[in-house]
Amino acid sequence: MEPEASSFETSEILATFVASTPVLEESWRLCNLANSVPNQGFVMEQVGNIGYVGFPSMGNNQICYGNLVGLDGENNQIFSPLYRQINEGEKPIMLEAGFLQLFFSIYGFQTQIVALMEKSKSIVMTGHSIGGTTASLSTLWLLSYLHSLIPSPLSVLCITFGSPMLGNDSLSKAILRQRWDGNFCHVVSKLDIFPRLFFLPPLHISPCLQLLLNLWRFFETSRELAVQLHNEEKIKMFQSVLGCLEKIVQSEGGSADSLFWPFGNYFFCTGEGAICMDNAVSVIKMMHLMLMTSGSPDSSIEDHLKYGNYVARVSSQFLKQRSFMGDLPGSCYEAGAALALQSLGVASQESVAVPAKDCLKRERKMVRTPNLNVANLAIKLSEINPYRAQIEWYKALCDDSDDEMGYYDSFKRRGNSRRDSKVNLNRMMLGGFWDNVISMIESNEVPHDFHKRAKWVNASQFYKLLVEPLDIAEYYRTGMHCVKGHYIEHGRERRYKIFDRWWEERRVTDAECYRRSTYASLTQDTCFWAKLEEAREWLDNVRSERDKRKLDLLWNNINDFESYAAALVDSKQVSKDVLAKNSSYTLWLEELREFKSQLMQVSVQFRSFANGVVP
Repeated sequence: MEPEASSFETSEILATFVASTPVLEESWRLCNLANSVPNQGFVMEQVGNIGYVGFPSMGNNQICYGNLVGLDGENNQIFSPLYRQINEGEKPIMLEAGFLQLFFSIYGFQTQIVALMEKSKSIVMTGHSIGGTTASLSTLWLLSYLHSLIPSPLSVLCITFGSPMLGNDSLSKAILRQRWDGNFCHVVSKLDIFPRLFFLPPLHISPCLQLLLNLWRFFETSRELAVQLHNEEKIKMFQSVLGCLEKIVQSEGGSADSLFWPFGNYFFCTGEGAICMDNAVSVIKMMHLMLMTSGSPDSSIEDHLKYGNYVARVSSQFLKQRSFMGDLPGSCYEAGAALALQSLGVASQESVAVPAKDCLKRERKMVRTPNLNVANLAIKLSEINPYRAQIEWYKALCDDSDDEMGYYDSFKRRGNSRRDSKVNLNRMMLGGFWDNVISMIESNEVPHDFHKRAKWVNASQFYKLLVEPLDIAEYYRTGMHCVKGHYIEHGRERRYKIFDRWWEERRVTDAECYRRSTYASLTQDTCFWAKLEEAREWLDNVRSERDKRKLDLLWNNINDFESYAAALVDSKQVSKDVLAKNSSYTLWLEELREFKSQLMQVSVQFRSFANGVVP
């Protein structure tokens, strides 16, 4: 059964819910409080059980913006959970260097934040303008800090007002994979140019930002003077931002067309109401459509200073009765879409009305609810269990076979029998199922704690223990190591690395800490056979290597693997197929001992010859 689309348009309903809480107004009050003492760096206040942290709006005029830097060194340590979410072959996480510099200038706030946490059930980070980026980075730091505390002792929310983009699409992807996207709410007014500014080419960002900072100071003191200043620069900046947004929209929202990318939830507000969106492509399209309705560049600049008015309006708007203009909508969805367009201040006859409605439709959830998806996955898991059972049966046959090769070597050296082909097909079917599970996790189609649920952590671990040895056998059987390199670095599927992380982050029970009295049913290090294949190559190479430095390195590697394998065997963390008479490991160990014996004999003969003793 295919997933069905929702019958409701919920963007306006979600915005109404957010506006009905006091959090929005309290956050804006903290922003104003922070702006009254900008040199302090931040302000903190507790309201009931909620701790608020506010950051001032304006940044350092001496900082140059538009330069992205990677998460490495100290940055990697602070945001380590995000760093681990990026997989091989993907672009690294990049952040705006100027915003990162501002964040580190107040990074000494950890002690005060921890003290506030002890008195609060929730923490809200907030900031207007550039202060919004500091709030976002502070929230990412706090979420990273709390990540090590299981379960997390409190909830965290970041609310920004008119904040520019912070980083690239890899940052957005990592936040999504870490399930932190719901911790961010970015309030963006209909015409505000600043949240859209960082879609410009990097070289244009810093000059435009400095122009805006200067103009905002004039708007606050003399609007008439601000409107008269820098007309050509304002028009050029406005047209450039609009053009860059249009280019991204025309390319169907390809992140390759922009260095910066949205993350989290966006709360678009106007004088008529607000809507919520969380799809990055839809967010960019809506930013473009709303900016197209701007009457002048000045209105897009001045709108950045009106968030206080918008917050007051939307916080009282939900109390007013809404009505439909003209004919009544024909469905629940059409009614919701009509209310959303009203909240955006878009009349049905405006040119942007149709594309805005299409944008809302794209945002509309086309999948089942997360809990229903989990139930559906559970059914599919039960349906593929026979594939797993057949592989277990195959392993038992191999381990008890007269050839005494064991599970791994039997599959690696298999023939073309129907049984072997069936097992290989089952291996691929199981891999496809788990790849689909990971895809659903990364697209937010299952609950945020799915990867922490014992059922799925244990199921993925058992799958990995059972099937990865077969993947390794197939990799070396087909000679892929000669083409791509050894399995661990060049051939291991991404799903296994993800399952490693799930298993490491699970809660360890007392029952798991005991010492084994019998050999494991499945070897606990699923990469054991891949490490053995590398050790076999080292032993082959050591016979012909003449370079002493390389020879020493080879022997170090061989001895390390020998010790590692012996420790696994001693602690009984291997299956009995590892110790089978004709397994690759047993044969390698015999070959190693024989070779060392030969070297010992040669060494004795050489010393005897050197001492003048004739054997």
